[in-house]
Amino acid sequence: MRTVRLDEKTKAKALEKLIGRGASGFGEYEKTVQDIIAQVREKGDQALITYAKKFDRCDLTTETLRVSAQEIEEAYAALDPALIEVMKKAAENIRIYHEKQKRTSWITTGEDGVILGQKITPIQVSGCYVPGGRAVYPSSVLMNIVPAKVAGVERIVMCTPPGPDKKAAAGTVVAADIAGADEIYKVGGAQAIAAMAYGTQTIPKVDKITGPGNIFVALAKKACFGVTGIDSVAGPSEILVIADSTANPRFVAADLLSQAEHDPMASAILLTTDAELAAAVSEEIDGFLNTLSRAEIIRKSLDDYGYIFIGDTMDDLVEAANTIASEHLEIITSDPYEVMTKIRNAGAIFLGSYSSEPLGDYFAGPNHILPTNGTARFFSPLGVDDFIKKSSIISYSKQALRAVHKDIERFALSEGLTAHANSIAVRFEGEE
Repeated sequence: MRTVRLDEKTKAKALEKLIGRGASGFGEYEKTVQDIIAQVREKGDQALITYAKKFDRCDLTTETLRVSAQEIEEAYAALDPALIEVMKKAAENIRIYHEKQKRTSWITTGEDGVILGQKITPIQVSGCYVPGGRAVYPSSVLMNIVPAKVAGVERIVMCTPPGPDKKAAAGTVVAADIAGADEIYKVGGAQAIAAMAYGTQTIPKVDKITGPGNIFVALAKKACFGVTGIDSVAGPSEILVIADSTANPRFVAADLLSQAEHDPMASAILLTTDAELAAAVSEEIDGFLNTLSRAEIIRKSLDDYGYIFIGDTMDDLVEAANTIASEHLEIITSDPYEVMTKIRNAGAIFLGSYSSEPLGDYFAGPNHILPTNGTARFFSPLGVDDFIKKSSIISYSKQALRAVHKDIERFALSEGLTAHANSIAVRFEGEE
């Protein structure tokens, strides 16, 4: 794994390469995505059936687009009962964590007759996209659907690609049922995003689409934003580890590889002040690559987007971490809590040697759908807030408005909006 001295030049070069992995860097696919969206808008279910045959080698009909109750039963039967129990435990941990995020409406009143407040309302229909193909992620199903249920969403729709056997992946279906999905459809790719954004004869139009996917899914979400809400335009997975001489190099290496195996475009970065640790981690990585099943993907990821940076001070490492704003940040130092207080930008922060990133992916409870590609500077993990709307409440008595009406009229007139000023002034005609 490449090892470089941390300075402004090397940091900027790495950051430029990492940012280039985002959806904006793949404009050549945009026309394909736009064509798919247009076909779904025009032909509805028939377009979905055509694309299932083309991309998934699967013959579906309007009647078989939706996963049936029998297929859900078959999915349960196909899974190891012990795995089903693990999914249920994980779902409960996710629910408990997200329950703490719930907000309530509020009202304040003043003696002068002013009433102000905020009304919290769940969105009515949410759409969840779950990838298929080479990798199936039931964990992402739980992370998308459980917060929506906690928020109070009335109808939750999930889309996931079918296999050639005309079925959705059993793990995905079971996870959706455990989490509380109301409908599951066998539709993948950009066409699934278009179907949920615009609606078809079978799939309802949703208010918001969440969930990860490949570059076509990301570009489709970007294109449909405004017609429907989205969580974000996700990029490839990322991990950044801050470690000092107290870290176990074998642990660090294993954690870096846990994300590199996702995708050839995933990034894995180690920031350390210890050159001996850096060398030991690199050696451990080489050893792991001789045994891991996805070694080819990992090697490609590390060759293109893997870095070990050696800095002079812990403050240098923290500054670099805040600049990179990684999706996952592990802090494996003598005092990880102290370092954590200096972190401003990260999707999820894992503290200590026994809080490895997959703990968050599968089981702990916090959401693993996180901001990528530097967007942790301004985005947050998926949560209950993504499935609610806030409406402001304003009520003034005549007495309260009389006390301030001239101020409002003056402000409106300063902007040249005479009708605004008039709608206030008309209420006090003839009083002065």
